[in-house]
Amino acid sequence: MINRAAIILRYKQPAIDWINAADPVQDNPGITLDVVNEDRTVYLITEEHADDPDVLEVWIRLNVEALFEDELLGWYQDDTLWPENLDYELFQSWFDVECHTVIIDTSEMEIVDDEA
Repeated sequence: MINRAAIILRYKQPAIDWINAADPVQDNPGITLDVVNEDRTVYLITEEHADDPDVLEVWIRLNVEALFEDELLGWYQDDTLWPENLDYELFQSWFDVECHTVIIDTSEMEIVDDEA
C-alpha cells in the first residue's frame, strides 16, 4: 500500500454539452457521457487530504483551476474555447469527485514520473 489517496473526476452532462458545443469540427457526431467516463485520469493526493470530506473539499477548492485546466487540455489545447471562469461552482456542475483512500501497488517496478 502506498501513502497516497486517489481522486477521479467523473464527468456530468453539462461538461459533455460543453465538449460537444466547443468542438471546432463541424462534422463531429458528438461524444457521450458513457464514453467520456470509461477511462479517467487518476490524481494522487496525500492521505491527509483524503481522510476527511471537508479537508478534501478545501484541497479541491485550492486546486480547482489546475484540475480544470488539466481536464480541458485533454479536450482542446486552444484555451480560447474554454469557459471564461474556471471556478468551483462550475467544477461542481461538471464533475463528481470519487475519492479512494487505499492504493495498493502490486508491481515491483519503481514508480517513475515520465514527465520529469
